[in-house]
Amino acid sequence: MIQIENLHKRFGENQVLKGIDIQIKSGVLAILGPNGSGKTTLNKCILGMVFPDKGKITVNQQDINNRWNYRKEIDYLPQIANFPNNITVAELIKMIKDLRNVKSKDETHLLQLFKLQPFLNKKLNNLSGGTKQKVNLLLTFMFDSPIIILDEPTTGLDPAALIILKKLIEEEKKKGKTILVTSHIMSFVEEISDEIMFILEGKIYFKGTISQLKNQTQQTNFEHAIASILIDNHA
Repeated sequence: MIQIENLHKRFGENQVLKGIDIQIKSGVLAILGPNGSGKTTLNKCILGMVFPDKGKITVNQQDINNRWNYRKEIDYLPQIANFPNNITVAELIKMIKDLRNVKSKDETHLLQLFKLQPFLNKKLNNLSGGTKQKVNLLLTFMFDSPIIILDEPTTGLDPAALIILKKLIEEEKKKGKTILVTSHIMSFVEEISDEIMFILEGKIYFKGTISQLKNQTQQTNFEHAIASILIDNHA
């Protein structure tokens, strides 16, 4: 479980997070909001990659301030994964295993799911964007941590790979994991989420189920309900 209390973060003149308070339990929570709303910054604060100016984050009831071991409990897919272009897929898999130094699953199943075997000896700079994203997903689901953070996981995926991603998320959810997902694809969010959280200009404007959002906004369509929050708060 993740507990966030009164989280603030500023970059220069830009106040990105403005007092975020949230308790995140097991299941899939989709973090939604327009570009620049603070979604990725919030994820990076949870990961200890960005230090908040104010506030407290606890993971499994332990304050993460000045700690790093808790990160072993998190599998993370970044929005943009920057790896050395001159190494092969097989070398990258080995490198990530060595760096994380925690027990990993046998990646053979994931290689087969995403049909990545033909690319194992190819260098990353020779791969398409979609294939790179499949590799990134393999690196994320290759481990078995209780918390998973997926930042725009659908980027570049073909329909078949998208179906596989949904199944993987569902399998991990059944294990009682806490899964945070940011995405701009509302149909994907609607299919996988137990709850959603909508952030706008660094503040939480809604947290609950999609049904609750539709009732609150008096909309029958999920995308229209999300648009309603934006319109109401920019009126």
